[in-house]
Amino acid sequence: MRKIIFIDRDGVINVDPIGDYVKKWEDFKFEEGALAALKKMCDRGFEIILISNQAGIGDGVYPESALWDIHEKMLQVFREHKIKIFSTQYCLHGKNAGCACRKPQIGLFKEAVKGISYDPAKTFFIGDKVSDMEAGKRFGIRTIFVRTGHGTHDEPKLKGDLRPDFIANNLNDAAELLAP
Repeated sequence: MRKIIFIDRDGVINVDPIGDYVKKWEDFKFEEGALAALKKMCDRGFEIILISNQAGIGDGVYPESALWDIHEKMLQVFREHKIKIFSTQYCLHGKNAGCACRKPQIGLFKEAVKGISYDPAKTFFIGDKVSDMEAGKRFGIRTIFVRTGHGTHDEPKLKGDLRPDFIANNLNDAAELLAP
């Protein structure tokens, strides 16, 4: 069985410009320690799947071509650091589209694991929003909440069923929680 780790992008891997979008590569800044954390996960045998809502495209804030330019440049940096990304799943719908793929819905998760054998009890989703924790719980996997991005704002909302399995300060601390 594969060791899978799902990770949100904005606010976890890269700095989220709260109230705005990463609309071009020059806006994309890695969170401190994120590259080291991703490398550590790869070295421990995890297959990384990025799961990200990109409502700015569906809402007409920036063109889809900008997302793919950012994506390709991000992947190039990952390759330079010997970080392998197994899969990337983006929801390109607007915030009010009512689609099945925008987190907290789990359409992107289902698509990502088609044909893959994995153990949900040993699979994690790392995110910085309540909607990330809700999606992970709905999909039946373990959740790690990080305090970067929307984390400090959303942490007080993590009550009851939305309580994550773990809370970490950042992606690097989250990587330390994963068994080798």
